Amino acid sequence: MAGTILESEVEHNRRRRSTNYPLEFKRQLAQQACDSAVSVSQLALQHGLNTNMLFRWRRQLMAGQLDEAELVPVTLAQASPISKCPAGSGVIEIRIGEAAVRIEGSPDPATLTLVLKGLRV
Repeated sequence: MAGTILESEVEHNRRRRSTNYPLEFKRQLAQQACDSAVSVSQLALQHGLNTNMLFRWRRQLMAGQLDEAELVPVTLAQASPISKCPAGSGVIEIRIGEAAVRIEGSPDPATLTLVLKGLRV
């Protein structure tokens, strides 16, 4: 039954011409595309996809980018009282195991997004 729901979601996306396919659908086709006995172009054609998209999903699967996000434990440390700081100053510190990332000042949103995406566990 889950396959039926997945197929109907994909059909809905095709009608809208959207590239937002469900993660499980991408993972399933990427795994099939990894099989040496499967023709990637035929698989793409069967599902109405561009072959390059299927190759991209396969690369993402191999890089671990199609994995479900895993939650990691987070602990909050009590910060010492902060005196009045100039606007735009501050510190963000993220520790994962032995690694630590510390950002001081006021980073632009694009830089902060890039740093946080690099922290995938």
